Formats: sequence, C-alpha cells, structure tokens
Amino acid sequence: MRKARRAILLLAAASLGVSSAVWAQRRGQRGVAGPTEFEINNVPYDGRFAFVRLRYDPIRSGYGQGGGYFGGINYWWDHDYPRADQHLMTMLREMTLIPTSRGSNVISIGSPELHRYPLAYMSEPGWWNMPDEHAANLRAWLLKGGFLILDDFTGPGHLHNFELQLSRILPDARLVPLDVSHPIFHSFFEIESLDVMHPYGIPDMPPVFLGVFEDNDPLKRLLLIANFNNDIGEAWEFSDTGFLPIDITNEAYKLGINYLIYSMTH
Repeated sequence: MRKARRAILLLAAASLGVSSAVWAQRRGQRGVAGPTEFEINNVPYDGRFAFVRLRYDPIRSGYGQGGGYFGGINYWWDHDYPRADQHLMTMLREMTLIPTSRGSNVISIGSPELHRYPLAYMSEPGWWNMPDEHAANLRAWLLKGGFLILDDFTGPGHLHNFELQLSRILPDARLVPLDVSHPIFHSFFEIESLDVMHPYGIPDMPPVFLGVFEDNDPLKRLLLIANFNNDIGEAWEFSDTGFLPIDITNEAYKLGINYLIYSMTH
C-alpha cells in the first residue's frame, strides 16, 4: 500500500500543470508578487472541502526592487498562492476521493466566514500582524474546532514574532516540538521520519514541527501545527516543474494531506 501511494503521488505530480518556464513567463507578464484585491476569486461555499488561506496585514510589505517577485508588492501571506493551494487540493482528490472545491479561498483572519471551514493555512507568520478583534476571532475558531497550519518561516526573529502573535490569541498556550509518534503524522500516510528538509536547505536551521494542544494537554486535540525552518508550500507550488527534487515534494504532500485529514477527523 505504501508503494502504491508513492506511485500515485508521482503520477499525480507529473500531471499537475505547466512547465517551470511557462510559469515563470506568466508570473513575469503579471508583474506582481501575488494577487491584488481583484485577482482573488473565492469559491462559493457549497459544503465541499475548501482550502482556506488566511490573509493578514503584515508588519511591513516589500515594494519595488527587492520587494515582491518581479518588483511587485510582497504581501507575505500570499506566498505560493494560488498554485500551492490548487496542487494540494488536486492531490487530496486523487489520493482520498474527498470532494473538494477547485479553487482556494482567501479569508481575512477577522472574517466570520472563517467559521465555515475546519482548516486554514497561513504563510510567513514571521511577518504576521493583526488587530485585537482578529485575534479574538481566530481564538474562537480554534477553540470551536478549527485547525491552523503555519508555514514558511525561519530563524529566531520570525519565531519570536510568531510566538508574540500566538500569545495574543491563546495567552496560556505552550508551544511544543512534536515528534513522529503524534497521530497527525499517521492520519493517512505513515510518516516515519520528520527529516523533511526546507526546499532550499538552510544550514544550521533544522526543521522543527511545533504544536499547541487544547488545554496544553498532549492527549487532547492539536489546535495548530507550525512548520518552522521549513516551507512545504513552496514544494506544493513547484511540484509540477522539475525545479525541486521529487522526494522533497512527495514528503511535502504527505504532510499536507495528513494535516487535512487530521483537521477533519479531530
């Protein structure tokens, strides 16, 4: 079964979409780092599983040269959008037969719309910032049963900001490293090792999977998982291009699908 699932992952990855050259050309023609207000097309709620990406106002945005890709604005929350989200949903449909929406919804942390969905993803929490009312909405959603994935942040500075924002949501929360025995790593794929390296490799910064448990009790539900010193969304985005080794993209998909399954079963 394990070999069969790996084979399906390889086949699905090969069929995802355009080449890296075509994608680079398209991004260059678009000329911005990520979606503007008018490029976000959320799918209507219809009861099917939909991927939700959280939007926030960052500590700072990047502008012009050195800011976003191709000189556009760097919003931070939009990194790898929408291809990473769409690719993961394709894999979820192919591997599990779970009915999923074709698109990806971008929802503000403070929106009541968030409470319709069991899972949300946040990119670059090292730049995350929010008003108090947004923190309160996210806290209510987590305690109601929501599950949050945080991805694409590295180094002590970004970790500090993540911990600061987390303390505003759950003041008593304890952030703890997870080991491979936790059920989230066995909810669909049997993940045997957490040596899932950053797509570009970061010397002296080993990946760590951090979690917060309900009531800080490791026997209770996991409320969130943070891929620190890692970026599995990058692997999802470029999995159809040959740009990254397939072992990296495969492991990233295994983690992502396990996270999704865990969110719907706990």
